[in-house]
Amino acid sequence: MIKAIIFDLDNTIVDFWKMKTMSIEAAVSAMIDAGLQMNHAEATAKLFRIYKVLGYEYYQIFEEFLKKEIGKIDYKMLANAIVAYRRVRDSFLEPYPGVLRTLLELKQKGLKLGILTDASRLNAWIRLTTMKLDDFFDVVVTFDDTKRIKPHKFTFDKVLKELKVEASEVLMVGDNIDRDILGASKLGMKTCFAKYGHDSNNLKTKNKIKADYDILRFEDILTLI
Repeated sequence: MIKAIIFDLDNTIVDFWKMKTMSIEAAVSAMIDAGLQMNHAEATAKLFRIYKVLGYEYYQIFEEFLKKEIGKIDYKMLANAIVAYRRVRDSFLEPYPGVLRTLLELKQKGLKLGILTDASRLNAWIRLTTMKLDDFFDVVVTFDDTKRIKPHKFTFDKVLKELKVEASEVLMVGDNIDRDILGASKLGMKTCFAKYGHDSNNLKTKNKIKADYDILRFEDILTLI
């Protein structure tokens, strides 16, 4: 019997990729307006290459970019980039369709709900609070709580301990086969692959593992409980 559901955050509850892309594009436009001599598409591509190396939560992305491209931090460009990024980030930080209604129904069913994310503690809570979803979750476990990323066993053990449930009583919902589904499966959790998430279009994985369930919409979770 399922007593708890653990959710990944980015690209499972929030369309992180859309938010990140729009925010970076706005930041690039702002830097160009502030004097950056670079093609918009080229600058955007270089920023995402830095993200790919340092991680999508890297918060000094613009400082790193400016030092690499112009040899110093131009604080006018930096300030314009940060202001534009934050403005667009907040406007695009929304849950996927059906999230609010589904979470309400799950809580009414008496299920415990948790978040397990590789994001920092502050970023995770900012996203949940901005979307007005922070009160739905009994437990939020972040990178700062474990100092490890999924699929490391400790990350899953931590959230299970916080929720006070056994692995066999949990459904893990996530958009990444290698991190969310693999890690949860190894501990004996039921797993649900969020195919609508960003990684649903990039299923190249070395792990020959399939989730117990696939969903095309967030609200499809209700059919599994």
